[in-house]
This record gives sequence, C-alpha cells and structure tokens, in this order.
Amino acid sequence: MNAALLPLLAALPLLAAAITVLVRTPLVDRILMLGIPAASTLAGILLVLHHAAEPVVAHSVGAFVPGVAIPFVSDTFTAVMITVTSFTTMIGALFLTRTGEDRLRFLPALVLMLVGGVNGALLTGDLFNLFVFIEVMLLPSYALLAITGTWRRLGVGRLFVLINLLTSTILLIGVGLVYGVVGTVTMAELVGVAQEDPRAALAVGVVLFALSIKAGVVPLHGWLPRSYPATSSGIMALFAGLHTKVAIYALYRVYAITQDGTPSAWIPLLAVVVVVTILLGAVASYGEFRIRGVLAYQMVSGVGHILLGLAIFTELALAAGIFYMAHHIITMGALLLTAGAIEETYGTGRLDRLQGLMRREWWLAAMFAVGLLSLVGLPPTSGLWGKVGLVLAAVGVGGWEAWVYVGAIVAASIASMLALQYLWGEVFWGAPQQVYWPASARTGEGPELELPETLRARAGLVAPGTILLGTSVAIFVAAGWLMPVVTRAGAGLLDLAPYVEAVLG
Repeated sequence: MNAALLPLLAALPLLAAAITVLVRTPLVDRILMLGIPAASTLAGILLVLHHAAEPVVAHSVGAFVPGVAIPFVSDTFTAVMITVTSFTTMIGALFLTRTGEDRLRFLPALVLMLVGGVNGALLTGDLFNLFVFIEVMLLPSYALLAITGTWRRLGVGRLFVLINLLTSTILLIGVGLVYGVVGTVTMAELVGVAQEDPRAALAVGVVLFALSIKAGVVPLHGWLPRSYPATSSGIMALFAGLHTKVAIYALYRVYAITQDGTPSAWIPLLAVVVVVTILLGAVASYGEFRIRGVLAYQMVSGVGHILLGLAIFTELALAAGIFYMAHHIITMGALLLTAGAIEETYGTGRLDRLQGLMRREWWLAAMFAVGLLSLVGLPPTSGLWGKVGLVLAAVGVGGWEAWVYVGAIVAASIASMLALQYLWGEVFWGAPQQVYWPASARTGEGPELELPETLRARAGLVAPGTILLGTSVAIFVAAGWLMPVVTRAGAGLLDLAPYVEAVLG
C-alpha cells in the first residue's frame, strides 16, 4: 500500500465539503455526504487487512526529513477506528437524508468537514496537528449544534462551545509545554519521555487532562449529557460516535507512547476516575426523562468502560478497551437513530409522553430492545464480548484491584439494565399511545393531536438504526475473527518499535 495516500483520508472530505458549498445541488450533496464516509470505510478495511503483514505505514507530508515533516501514520488501531467511525458516519448521514436535515443550509459541508477532522486526528503522528484536526472536527460541530437545535436549546449549546474552547486552550498549552521541554511534538520522538523527565511528565499530563475533558470523564462530564441532546438525533449520533471517541483514541495513543509501555505513577488516580465514571454514568441514567438523555448518561458510563483498558494497561486490557470502543460507537449510534425515528414520528422523546408503542411499532421496539441488550452486555450482541474482555483483563490484574474493577462492571451493568428496562417499559409497554405532536421534533413545538391509527414510523427512518444493530449482532457472531485484529491493535500500543521505525526510519 502506498503510504502517500494516507493524507487523502483527511484532504478528500475537506475538498468535498468545499464542492458542496460551490455546487449547491441536492444530488451532489447526498452523493458526497454518503460517498465520502463510504470510501473512508473501505479504506479503513483495506488498512486493517494490510496491517496484518505490515504493522505500521507512515508518510511524511512534503517529503521533508523525519522529525521535521508532518507525519501521517496508520497502524491497526488507527485502521479499526477509521473503519468504525466512517461506517457509523455513513449510516448517520443516511438518517439525515431520511429526516430531510440534509437540506439545511451547509449541513452536508459541515458533516464532511467533521469527517475530515476525525480522519486527520486519527492519522496524525504529531501532537500539534492532533490539536489542529480536533479543532477542524469541532468547528463544524458548533454550527451543527446551532442549526439542528432549538432556540430553547441553544442556551445549553453555548455550554458545549465554551467547554470545548476552554479545553482546546488547555490542550494547546499542553502541546506548547511538551515542545518547550522535549523540543519536538512528533509522537515517534516522544516515546518514554514521561518516564524519563518529570517536566515532560507534567507537560504530557496537561495534554491528557484536556483530552479527558473532551472524552467526558467524571467529574468533568456534565457538559456531555446537557449539550448532546440539545441537537437532533442524527447529529447526536454523529457526535456520540466521533467526538468523545477521538478524544479517547488520543488518550490511548498519547499515554502509550509517552509511557513506552510502562504504567505511570498516575495509574491509581486514573483507576479511581474510571471506576467512578463507570458507576455514575449508569446510575445517573435514572434521573433523565428523555430517551436521549438516558442514552447520554450511558455514553458517560461507556467512556469509563473504554478507559478501563488504559487503566489496566496490559495487552488484553487494551484490546478489550478497543473492542468495547468499536462496540459502543455502533450500539450508541443505533440507539440514537432508533430514538430519532420515534421523535420524528411522534414529535417527542419524553418518557412521560410515550407509551404502548410496541403494539404499533413492533419492529422498532424489537430493534430498541436489541440495542439495550448490547449496552448491558447480553447476547446476541457485541456488548457481551466487550464486557467479557474487560472482565478477563481485570481478573488478570489480581488482588483487590481485580475485585474493584469487576465489581464496578457488574454493578454498572445491573444499574444500566434496571434503568434501560424502565426506559423500554415507559416507551413501549402500557396502554396504547393516544396522542402525538405532529410538529417536527427538532422544533419541540406544536399542538397535541389525536394519534391516527395509520401513523407508523417510516421504514426509511427505522432502517439506519436497524443496519447498525445488525452490525452489532454480526460483531457478536464474528468475534472469533475480530479478536485477533483488536489484539494486534493493543499489542501495537505496547511495542512501539515498528511505529518509531515507520515514522523516523
């Protein structure tokens, strides 16, 4: 594979975004908004297959000498993330075409900019350009939050903007400190610096702190469940699959490189934060009165589960964390798009305004149930193998730490099961639904009317969530083929020699 093609994964979505602005044609908008993520998915799959033979490929932009050039680097971890995020984005974009949101001014361009920023952040081998691509990812997100939210919700959206601007400032300060101490921000030259120099460890700590806020780690998580539901279901699905997951990817990458495969002295603090994040996200789901509010707190709990792999920091734990991250992107996207089908059809996502939908929407109810089973970690879904992998990794630690980790996973699973069972019962069980709000769920306005007997969720609205849930079941079935891939990805974070050689030569 020609490594010089790697920058195209970031450049082509940005070019496509410019084309959609210049060529204002609905057909072109849809072709590019669906085609570019589809192409990225295919490229990710090809990279995964290629890395079975060549662990790392890298390209120095402009053919400058290593250490000076801006490197684009791909290994198995990167390839897996590109595949999963691009596929989820493609299905999310399909949902936007079904709701008609793709006709909102500049929305296709904003989605494509988001894809370009995500791909660039996943591929860059330079800390400063990691910051740049995260900003490229965030800039269209501010506009997406504004154009798909409501006037009432825009006040909450300001929280998203303020938190991310502040966090980006902290991230930039951290990158500057790293450069001031080490003299470089090329990741391949930062291997083990946090172990060798306390000043470098502090600088890297600032970077990791900023990324933790962006990931939604407790106690810095409050912005996530407040701001994400302030936009539409389709955009929230994109945010859930991209924003926090890119931050978690960066946490894995930066921590593994700067520690050079050796756990740091901060592991006990990280372990406490991870356990609290797992439990608080699960328990806080009880306090929400909207479907997507409950799912937002389940996202927080999922962040804790994923970062448990980093806290344990063994090959098995890292592999389990990566597998759980892929599972969580797909499952959460599926549930949010299914919730979007309910909101678009009945005009609300409030639990106290919905009931008895199972009699009307049996397929939608079944798909939602499968998604909830996946979040809890029950078969036949990808969530089972994700949690089994984390439990096995935790048991491998031994001692009281194993009891704490396994106890947190089990307790959170039980709390999530009870909260999600309540959600499902409120929405799908009970007496038949009698009324609905025919105004768009994005406006949150409109009169309450008697529900027509013939009203059902359109197949086009239900299909995107069904595709992602089918993918979750397929991952459950194909786990035997996929586990070696994530194991290779985890091993690549501990054995950094191929990464350094590919970048620096």
